[in-house]
Amino acid sequence: MSARSHITTHVLDSVTGRPAAAISVVLEHHAHGSWREVATAQTDADGRVSELGPEAVSAGRYRITFDTGSYFAARGQATFYPHVTIVFELADESAHYHVPLLLSPFAYSTYRGS
Repeated sequence: MSARSHITTHVLDSVTGRPAAAISVVLEHHAHGSWREVATAQTDADGRVSELGPEAVSAGRYRITFDTGSYFAARGQATFYPHVTIVFELADESAHYHVPLLLSPFAYSTYRGS
């Protein structure tokens, strides 16, 4: 069994109250004036990505981009946000960072999870 990634996420479709499966996710790190891809993944049947990048990453600025347009298109539903990008600061290299996304076609919300 592998250890959990330093950064994880999950997506909940707040309209249906169900996990949002099969959303493509990209994790990037900002350093030296540009963004560098760290990992890519797809949400599982429970809307989670528990292996998003390595077990440890350095402190700094990161962003997670969710391909929400493809998720809604597969359901025949229009959306105002074809991508959702969350930028955050990882300050404590010993802490786990969980970045959830609560999603609907015309709104989204996020918070620092545990």
